Amino acid sequence: MPHHILVADDDPHIREVICFALEKAGMKTSAVSDGAAALQAVERHPPDLIVLDIGMPEMDGLEVCRRLRQRSDVPVLFLSARDEEIDRILGLEMGGDDYVTKPFSPRELVARVNVILRRARPAVPQPADDTQFSHGKLTLAPASHAAAFNGEPLALTGIEFSILKGFLARPTHVLGRDAVMANAYAGKIHVADRTVDSHIRNIRAKLAAVGCQEVIETVHGVGFRLGRCG
Repeated sequence: MPHHILVADDDPHIREVICFALEKAGMKTSAVSDGAAALQAVERHPPDLIVLDIGMPEMDGLEVCRRLRQRSDVPVLFLSARDEEIDRILGLEMGGDDYVTKPFSPRELVARVNVILRRARPAVPQPADDTQFSHGKLTLAPASHAAAFNGEPLALTGIEFSILKGFLARPTHVLGRDAVMANAYAGKIHVADRTVDSHIRNIRAKLAAVGCQEVIETVHGVGFRLGRCG
């Protein structure tokens, strides 16, 4: 079955370009022009991923993502006409998986969509996915994409799960930003340092909400390492 991608953008030309590129890559698409319609479309026919414009009128993409995250972990790729750092950080902190600035290369957008989809729902489980990881009170089960702290389930995005898995696979190592994102994006996509920081911040916030204050530690000037997770 082809992946179903929902495209939400108020510009009809942008919607057409994105849908054409995704369909050419073998995906099925549907498109809406505003945030309210996007939420309704997700309810009617949940997609595998949403390409979501931040700058839509009435209900912008950030608000759409905020409402989505109250009931769904569907991957979100944000689009924005502004290359503002605050937009990127807000989008990722709202639960977005990646961010593309307009004007964009359709080929790059398709590549980013494919990477997110592979991380969210691996098409062919690898033997390593049968291995469960644990450190302190934190556990990860890649085969079922399940994570928990002290028995409390964690709602992680595909990217967040992959980042944590990379740390748990090498619990004593200090990982630089490039290594962290190679775990998340399979080394196929270049992302900014602030994107890495936003994902790390989201993971810390989600673990802190269930009582874990030491999940990922910053090693200044070097990178990050797994905390005690106690």
